Amino acid sequence: MKHLYLQIYLTVIASLIAFATAAGALWWIYVDQLAARHPLEVITEAAQALPAADAPQPQQQAAVNRLAVRLKGDAALFAGDRTVIAQAGRPLPVPREGREFGPGGPRAWTVPLADGRWLVGRVSRDYFRARRPGPLLGLALVALAVGVGAYPVVRRVTRRLEKLKASVDAFGAGEFSARVTVEGRDEVAQLAASFNRAAAQIEGLVGAHKALLANASHELRTPLARIRMAVELMKESADPARRVELERDIAELDALIEEILLASRLDAMRESLNVEPVDLLGLAAEECSRYEEADLDGERLSVHGDPRLLRRMIRNLLENARQHGVPPIEMRVRSVDGRAEIRVCDQGAGVPEPERERVFEPFHRRMGASAGAGLGLALVRQIARRHGGDAACSGNCFTATLAKEEGRRA
Repeated sequence: MKHLYLQIYLTVIASLIAFATAAGALWWIYVDQLAARHPLEVITEAAQALPAADAPQPQQQAAVNRLAVRLKGDAALFAGDRTVIAQAGRPLPVPREGREFGPGGPRAWTVPLADGRWLVGRVSRDYFRARRPGPLLGLALVALAVGVGAYPVVRRVTRRLEKLKASVDAFGAGEFSARVTVEGRDEVAQLAASFNRAAAQIEGLVGAHKALLANASHELRTPLARIRMAVELMKESADPARRVELERDIAELDALIEEILLASRLDAMRESLNVEPVDLLGLAAEECSRYEEADLDGERLSVHGDPRLLRRMIRNLLENARQHGVPPIEMRVRSVDGRAEIRVCDQGAGVPEPERERVFEPFHRRMGASAGAGLGLALVRQIARRHGGDAACSGNCFTATLAKEEGRRA
């Protein structure tokens, strides 16, 4: 079936038809077949089937016995002069027109026959209490049967939607190769096919973007090397101030290219990191030794991670404090809630609260700043998340947390 709404609509209609049919059948069985009939009706029906008045007495006795069984009580056949012709069960009162009541007992009914005879019947006390299944139980069983029959159709639709949701979640988490198996020919199948096409296009675009970024960054290294060589050759004749400025620009460009390449590799990296035990305090001490205005304090912590990436993360935190903050710089390494925490603070005014998340965006430029933040803080957060943690800003302090026992397994 090509349309999902038709599947749901026909399932509801079929369920209603099945329920109505079963409910009607149960009502007919309960009311017409299982319910106790009125005794007078039973006696009248037996009177019409009685043998003729001149039939042998055993035949008339047999007919009275059958009536007594049907009434689960007593029955008697009287002649026109009120004498007993046949009797089954306890004695019955002398017949008269209409209904009678036995002395202190259940009610008895009298039916006159055309030939002058009288047929009298009396039911037992439990005649109207016959055990039979209640209609509510039957309807409950019918509802259960309809529910069981409709479940496979509904479950088939929802199962495909669950698979589609799982693939969308995986795709949103960065697994661009996630696809959905197309089942059926209805709207859900069309949605799955559309998702697969869109995912393939996005995967191709993202792959092309990453490849372009990586290749462009790599290609920039060649002219940069030629510029550096030219600067070295012209050292003797160049103006010292201009030469220093040019060397600084080359160093900044080289660092930027290195960060772009690292960001590109982190985006494309889906395999496990080069995980090994890392002395976080020792690594921080090595990086702090590069900055005269940086002080280090903390406890020895061992984490599992990529030492090259962790070193880059610590260096970027210190470099950010040096460029955008006010010395002295304080770095603290400690354990917080089972995680390793690296906290770097400076004495500057800090980042305004509305911008504390945006500073982790690549090349974000703060209000009134003369230069952008580049990729430094973006790499800090990216590396921290690759190691099972995160990065945050609180005023003039930046914090990176890492999983203490295990690095993040990609």
